[in-house]
Amino acid sequence: MPVRSLNSSVLIWPQRRAVEAAVRELAARLAKAHPELTRVGVFGSYARGDWGVGSDVDLIAIVRHSARPFAERPLDFDLSGLPLPADLMVYTEDEWQAMQKASNPFARMVAETALWVQ
Repeated sequence: MPVRSLNSSVLIWPQRRAVEAAVRELAARLAKAHPELTRVGVFGSYARGDWGVGSDVDLIAIVRHSARPFAERPLDFDLSGLPLPADLMVYTEDEWQAMQKASNPFARMVAETALWVQ
């Protein structure tokens, strides 16, 4: 998590490389724990390179299938170990392909900017 610089009130936020390394380690760990996981990507400010103090890391995961409703799927994924807060969206392959086929603006943005690490 972010740390204070010595005794000052200044927060030091993790650099992009540190976040990317932590996300790669997380993706590898998640792949072992979740055989249905096919892809993990970073999108948003860390993918674009315009993150700043207070930014979280936005993650997307694609799974082969899930019986869980969309809103509950992230609960199955342990995101501990990341050096900053994270948001995770989990889509099935069918949902993700349908969004791309329909030219969904979110899917288009992710397709254009995501850094896929798994």
